[in-house]
Amino acid sequence: MSDLKKIIIDDQEVEVDGAMTILQAAEVVGIEIPRFCYHERLTIAGNCRMCLVEVVGGPPKPAASCAMQVRDLRPGPEGQPPVVKTKSPMVKKAREGVMEFLLLNHPLDCPICDQGGECDLQDQAMAYGVDFSRSREAKRSVEDLNLGPLVSTTMTRCISCTRCVRFTTEVAGMTLMGQTGRGEDAEITTYLNQTLESNLQGNIIDLCPVGALTSKPYAFSARPWELKKTETIDVMDALGSNIRVDTKGREVMRIVPVNHDGVNEEWISDKTRFIWDGLRRQRLDKPYVRKDSKLAPATWAEAFAAIASAVEGKKVAAIAGDLASTEAMFALKALTNGNVECRVDGAYLPVGDRGGYVGTATIEDIDNAQMIQLIGTNPRDEAPVLNARIRKAWLNGAQIGLVGEQADLTYEYAHIGNDRAALQMLADKDVGQAKDMNTVVIIGQGALTGKDGEAVLEAAKKLTENTNSKFMVLHTAAGRVGGMDVGFTTEGGMINALDKAEVIYNLGADELDIDAGPFVIYQGSHGDRGAHRADVILPAAAYTEESGIFVNTEGRPQLAQRAGFAPGDARENWAILRALSAELGKTLPYNSLNELRAAMFTEFPHLAAIDEVPVNEWKAAAPKPLGSGAFTNAVANFYQTNPIARASSVMAELSQMATSQKPMAAE
Repeated sequence: MSDLKKIIIDDQEVEVDGAMTILQAAEVVGIEIPRFCYHERLTIAGNCRMCLVEVVGGPPKPAASCAMQVRDLRPGPEGQPPVVKTKSPMVKKAREGVMEFLLLNHPLDCPICDQGGECDLQDQAMAYGVDFSRSREAKRSVEDLNLGPLVSTTMTRCISCTRCVRFTTEVAGMTLMGQTGRGEDAEITTYLNQTLESNLQGNIIDLCPVGALTSKPYAFSARPWELKKTETIDVMDALGSNIRVDTKGREVMRIVPVNHDGVNEEWISDKTRFIWDGLRRQRLDKPYVRKDSKLAPATWAEAFAAIASAVEGKKVAAIAGDLASTEAMFALKALTNGNVECRVDGAYLPVGDRGGYVGTATIEDIDNAQMIQLIGTNPRDEAPVLNARIRKAWLNGAQIGLVGEQADLTYEYAHIGNDRAALQMLADKDVGQAKDMNTVVIIGQGALTGKDGEAVLEAAKKLTENTNSKFMVLHTAAGRVGGMDVGFTTEGGMINALDKAEVIYNLGADELDIDAGPFVIYQGSHGDRGAHRADVILPAAAYTEESGIFVNTEGRPQLAQRAGFAPGDARENWAILRALSAELGKTLPYNSLNELRAAMFTEFPHLAAIDEVPVNEWKAAAPKPLGSGAFTNAVANFYQTNPIARASSVMAELSQMATSQKPMAAE
């Protein structure tokens, strides 16, 4: 039964769910009520009092609109809808009083504060502040916290909204921050002065409505009005978080989240947020050709000529790395016309079976799940924002099960076992009433990389069928699903793709070692492992420097936009392949990215449905005998998973800290 209630806000009548607060109801009719502590994804604190409104017929004092539900409002004397005023003299006077209290101890830091230009307090002070202070007492001072290398603190500016406390406790799952003292002695602090140990901690920078918590790596680099802002897609994991890349000139200055309820809500991982310094270091900005066992700088013409002579009459294979765009793989597949492979980690993903390599679940299905079964995955490292979503489901009563390595996932779970025998037991088990539960089975790449990857996948599919569940394959590589979609695969995987290959075209694959023997062409953005092994290096754009389609772990195609330009002579990946094809006498039939996409969409129409999750066909499980042994997770070091991360000094510091904090084995 619906609980709809009518309410009149500033002479506008609206019918809303009775469980909504006055603040939420006001947003429905387009009225914005100022707030500092309220945030729609956190619990209600009701402690800043900036959102005061007047409830007509209620107590003769303003009410906090963030904490009062519509259903609790008293109707008029003849049953009329309750009336709320957000702009009355009482409200104006109350908000000005609140603002005066907030500014009482706030320092005059605006000219040097990193939050300047994006500060909620600054904006509201323009509306409700006064140009003088009645206070003659000295302002209080608070010692700054050391939260680690990511978050800079100036706690004298803190207005005790407790957003950071609520986020770290509720979303990130670490009970480290809290508030001590009362009145003027109230302080936000950490337990025993500990630094934050979470790969989501950077989100408290966005949540802080004042300049108390700011970005340490970005500090004093730029003002918001100097930055060019580009909305694009993150490639640090396969979730496809929506982000905004802010550039100043040619350089990326910071990365912040963009709200997308179906993917990342409004959170991003610390790797996504602080990776940008890796885009400046160890970049490939000119072609190289190996001469006398040493790589020497060359022109594009010399590099193409070296490739043309090397591939003539030879067997060519192509491999694509984790960060390759769908368009680049589509073009490379057309150019090589031979053995290609994107599953460079050896994971078993069934060719042509989208339900098998993507699944049938969407990320939003996790929100309403009553049971979530994890197999061979540590989502906290493989997709931190997805892990926060699983934690949200757990807080709402979902049961979590895990087959695989035990780890601190920020929520409680039943550990069924860490090996294939535990998975077999689950797959064969009579689940009884569990069939009626809303269940999601999530399998990680770590479970699929063994020799019996196909048998593991089939066992997981059998478990999915037994429990009437939805199925999700949690990928770790942003480009993997797109590569599978465009058929950048060879039956039998890497072994068959590279079998007897005399020339290997390496499109940004830096996570594997290529044996001595074949002639290697490396096309990528950073001087990482792939470039060290190469005989010819073609410098390419990074993910912020070209437009590309990436398909996330649930099978949703998303469009990444170019935020800046590649350094030196580096070019966009598709353009390099198009130019090379002309040199090789196999000219690709497109002269622009739009023409390339048109050809790709003709062959694979579902990729044209940007930001839509296709319904995947489910192929019945065909159980096979499982091997033996424990599952190992795909990500061993969260901060060093790709060449951009390995080039970042911030990621290096975080990696070192994480390694030093790992408990040592008992002797």
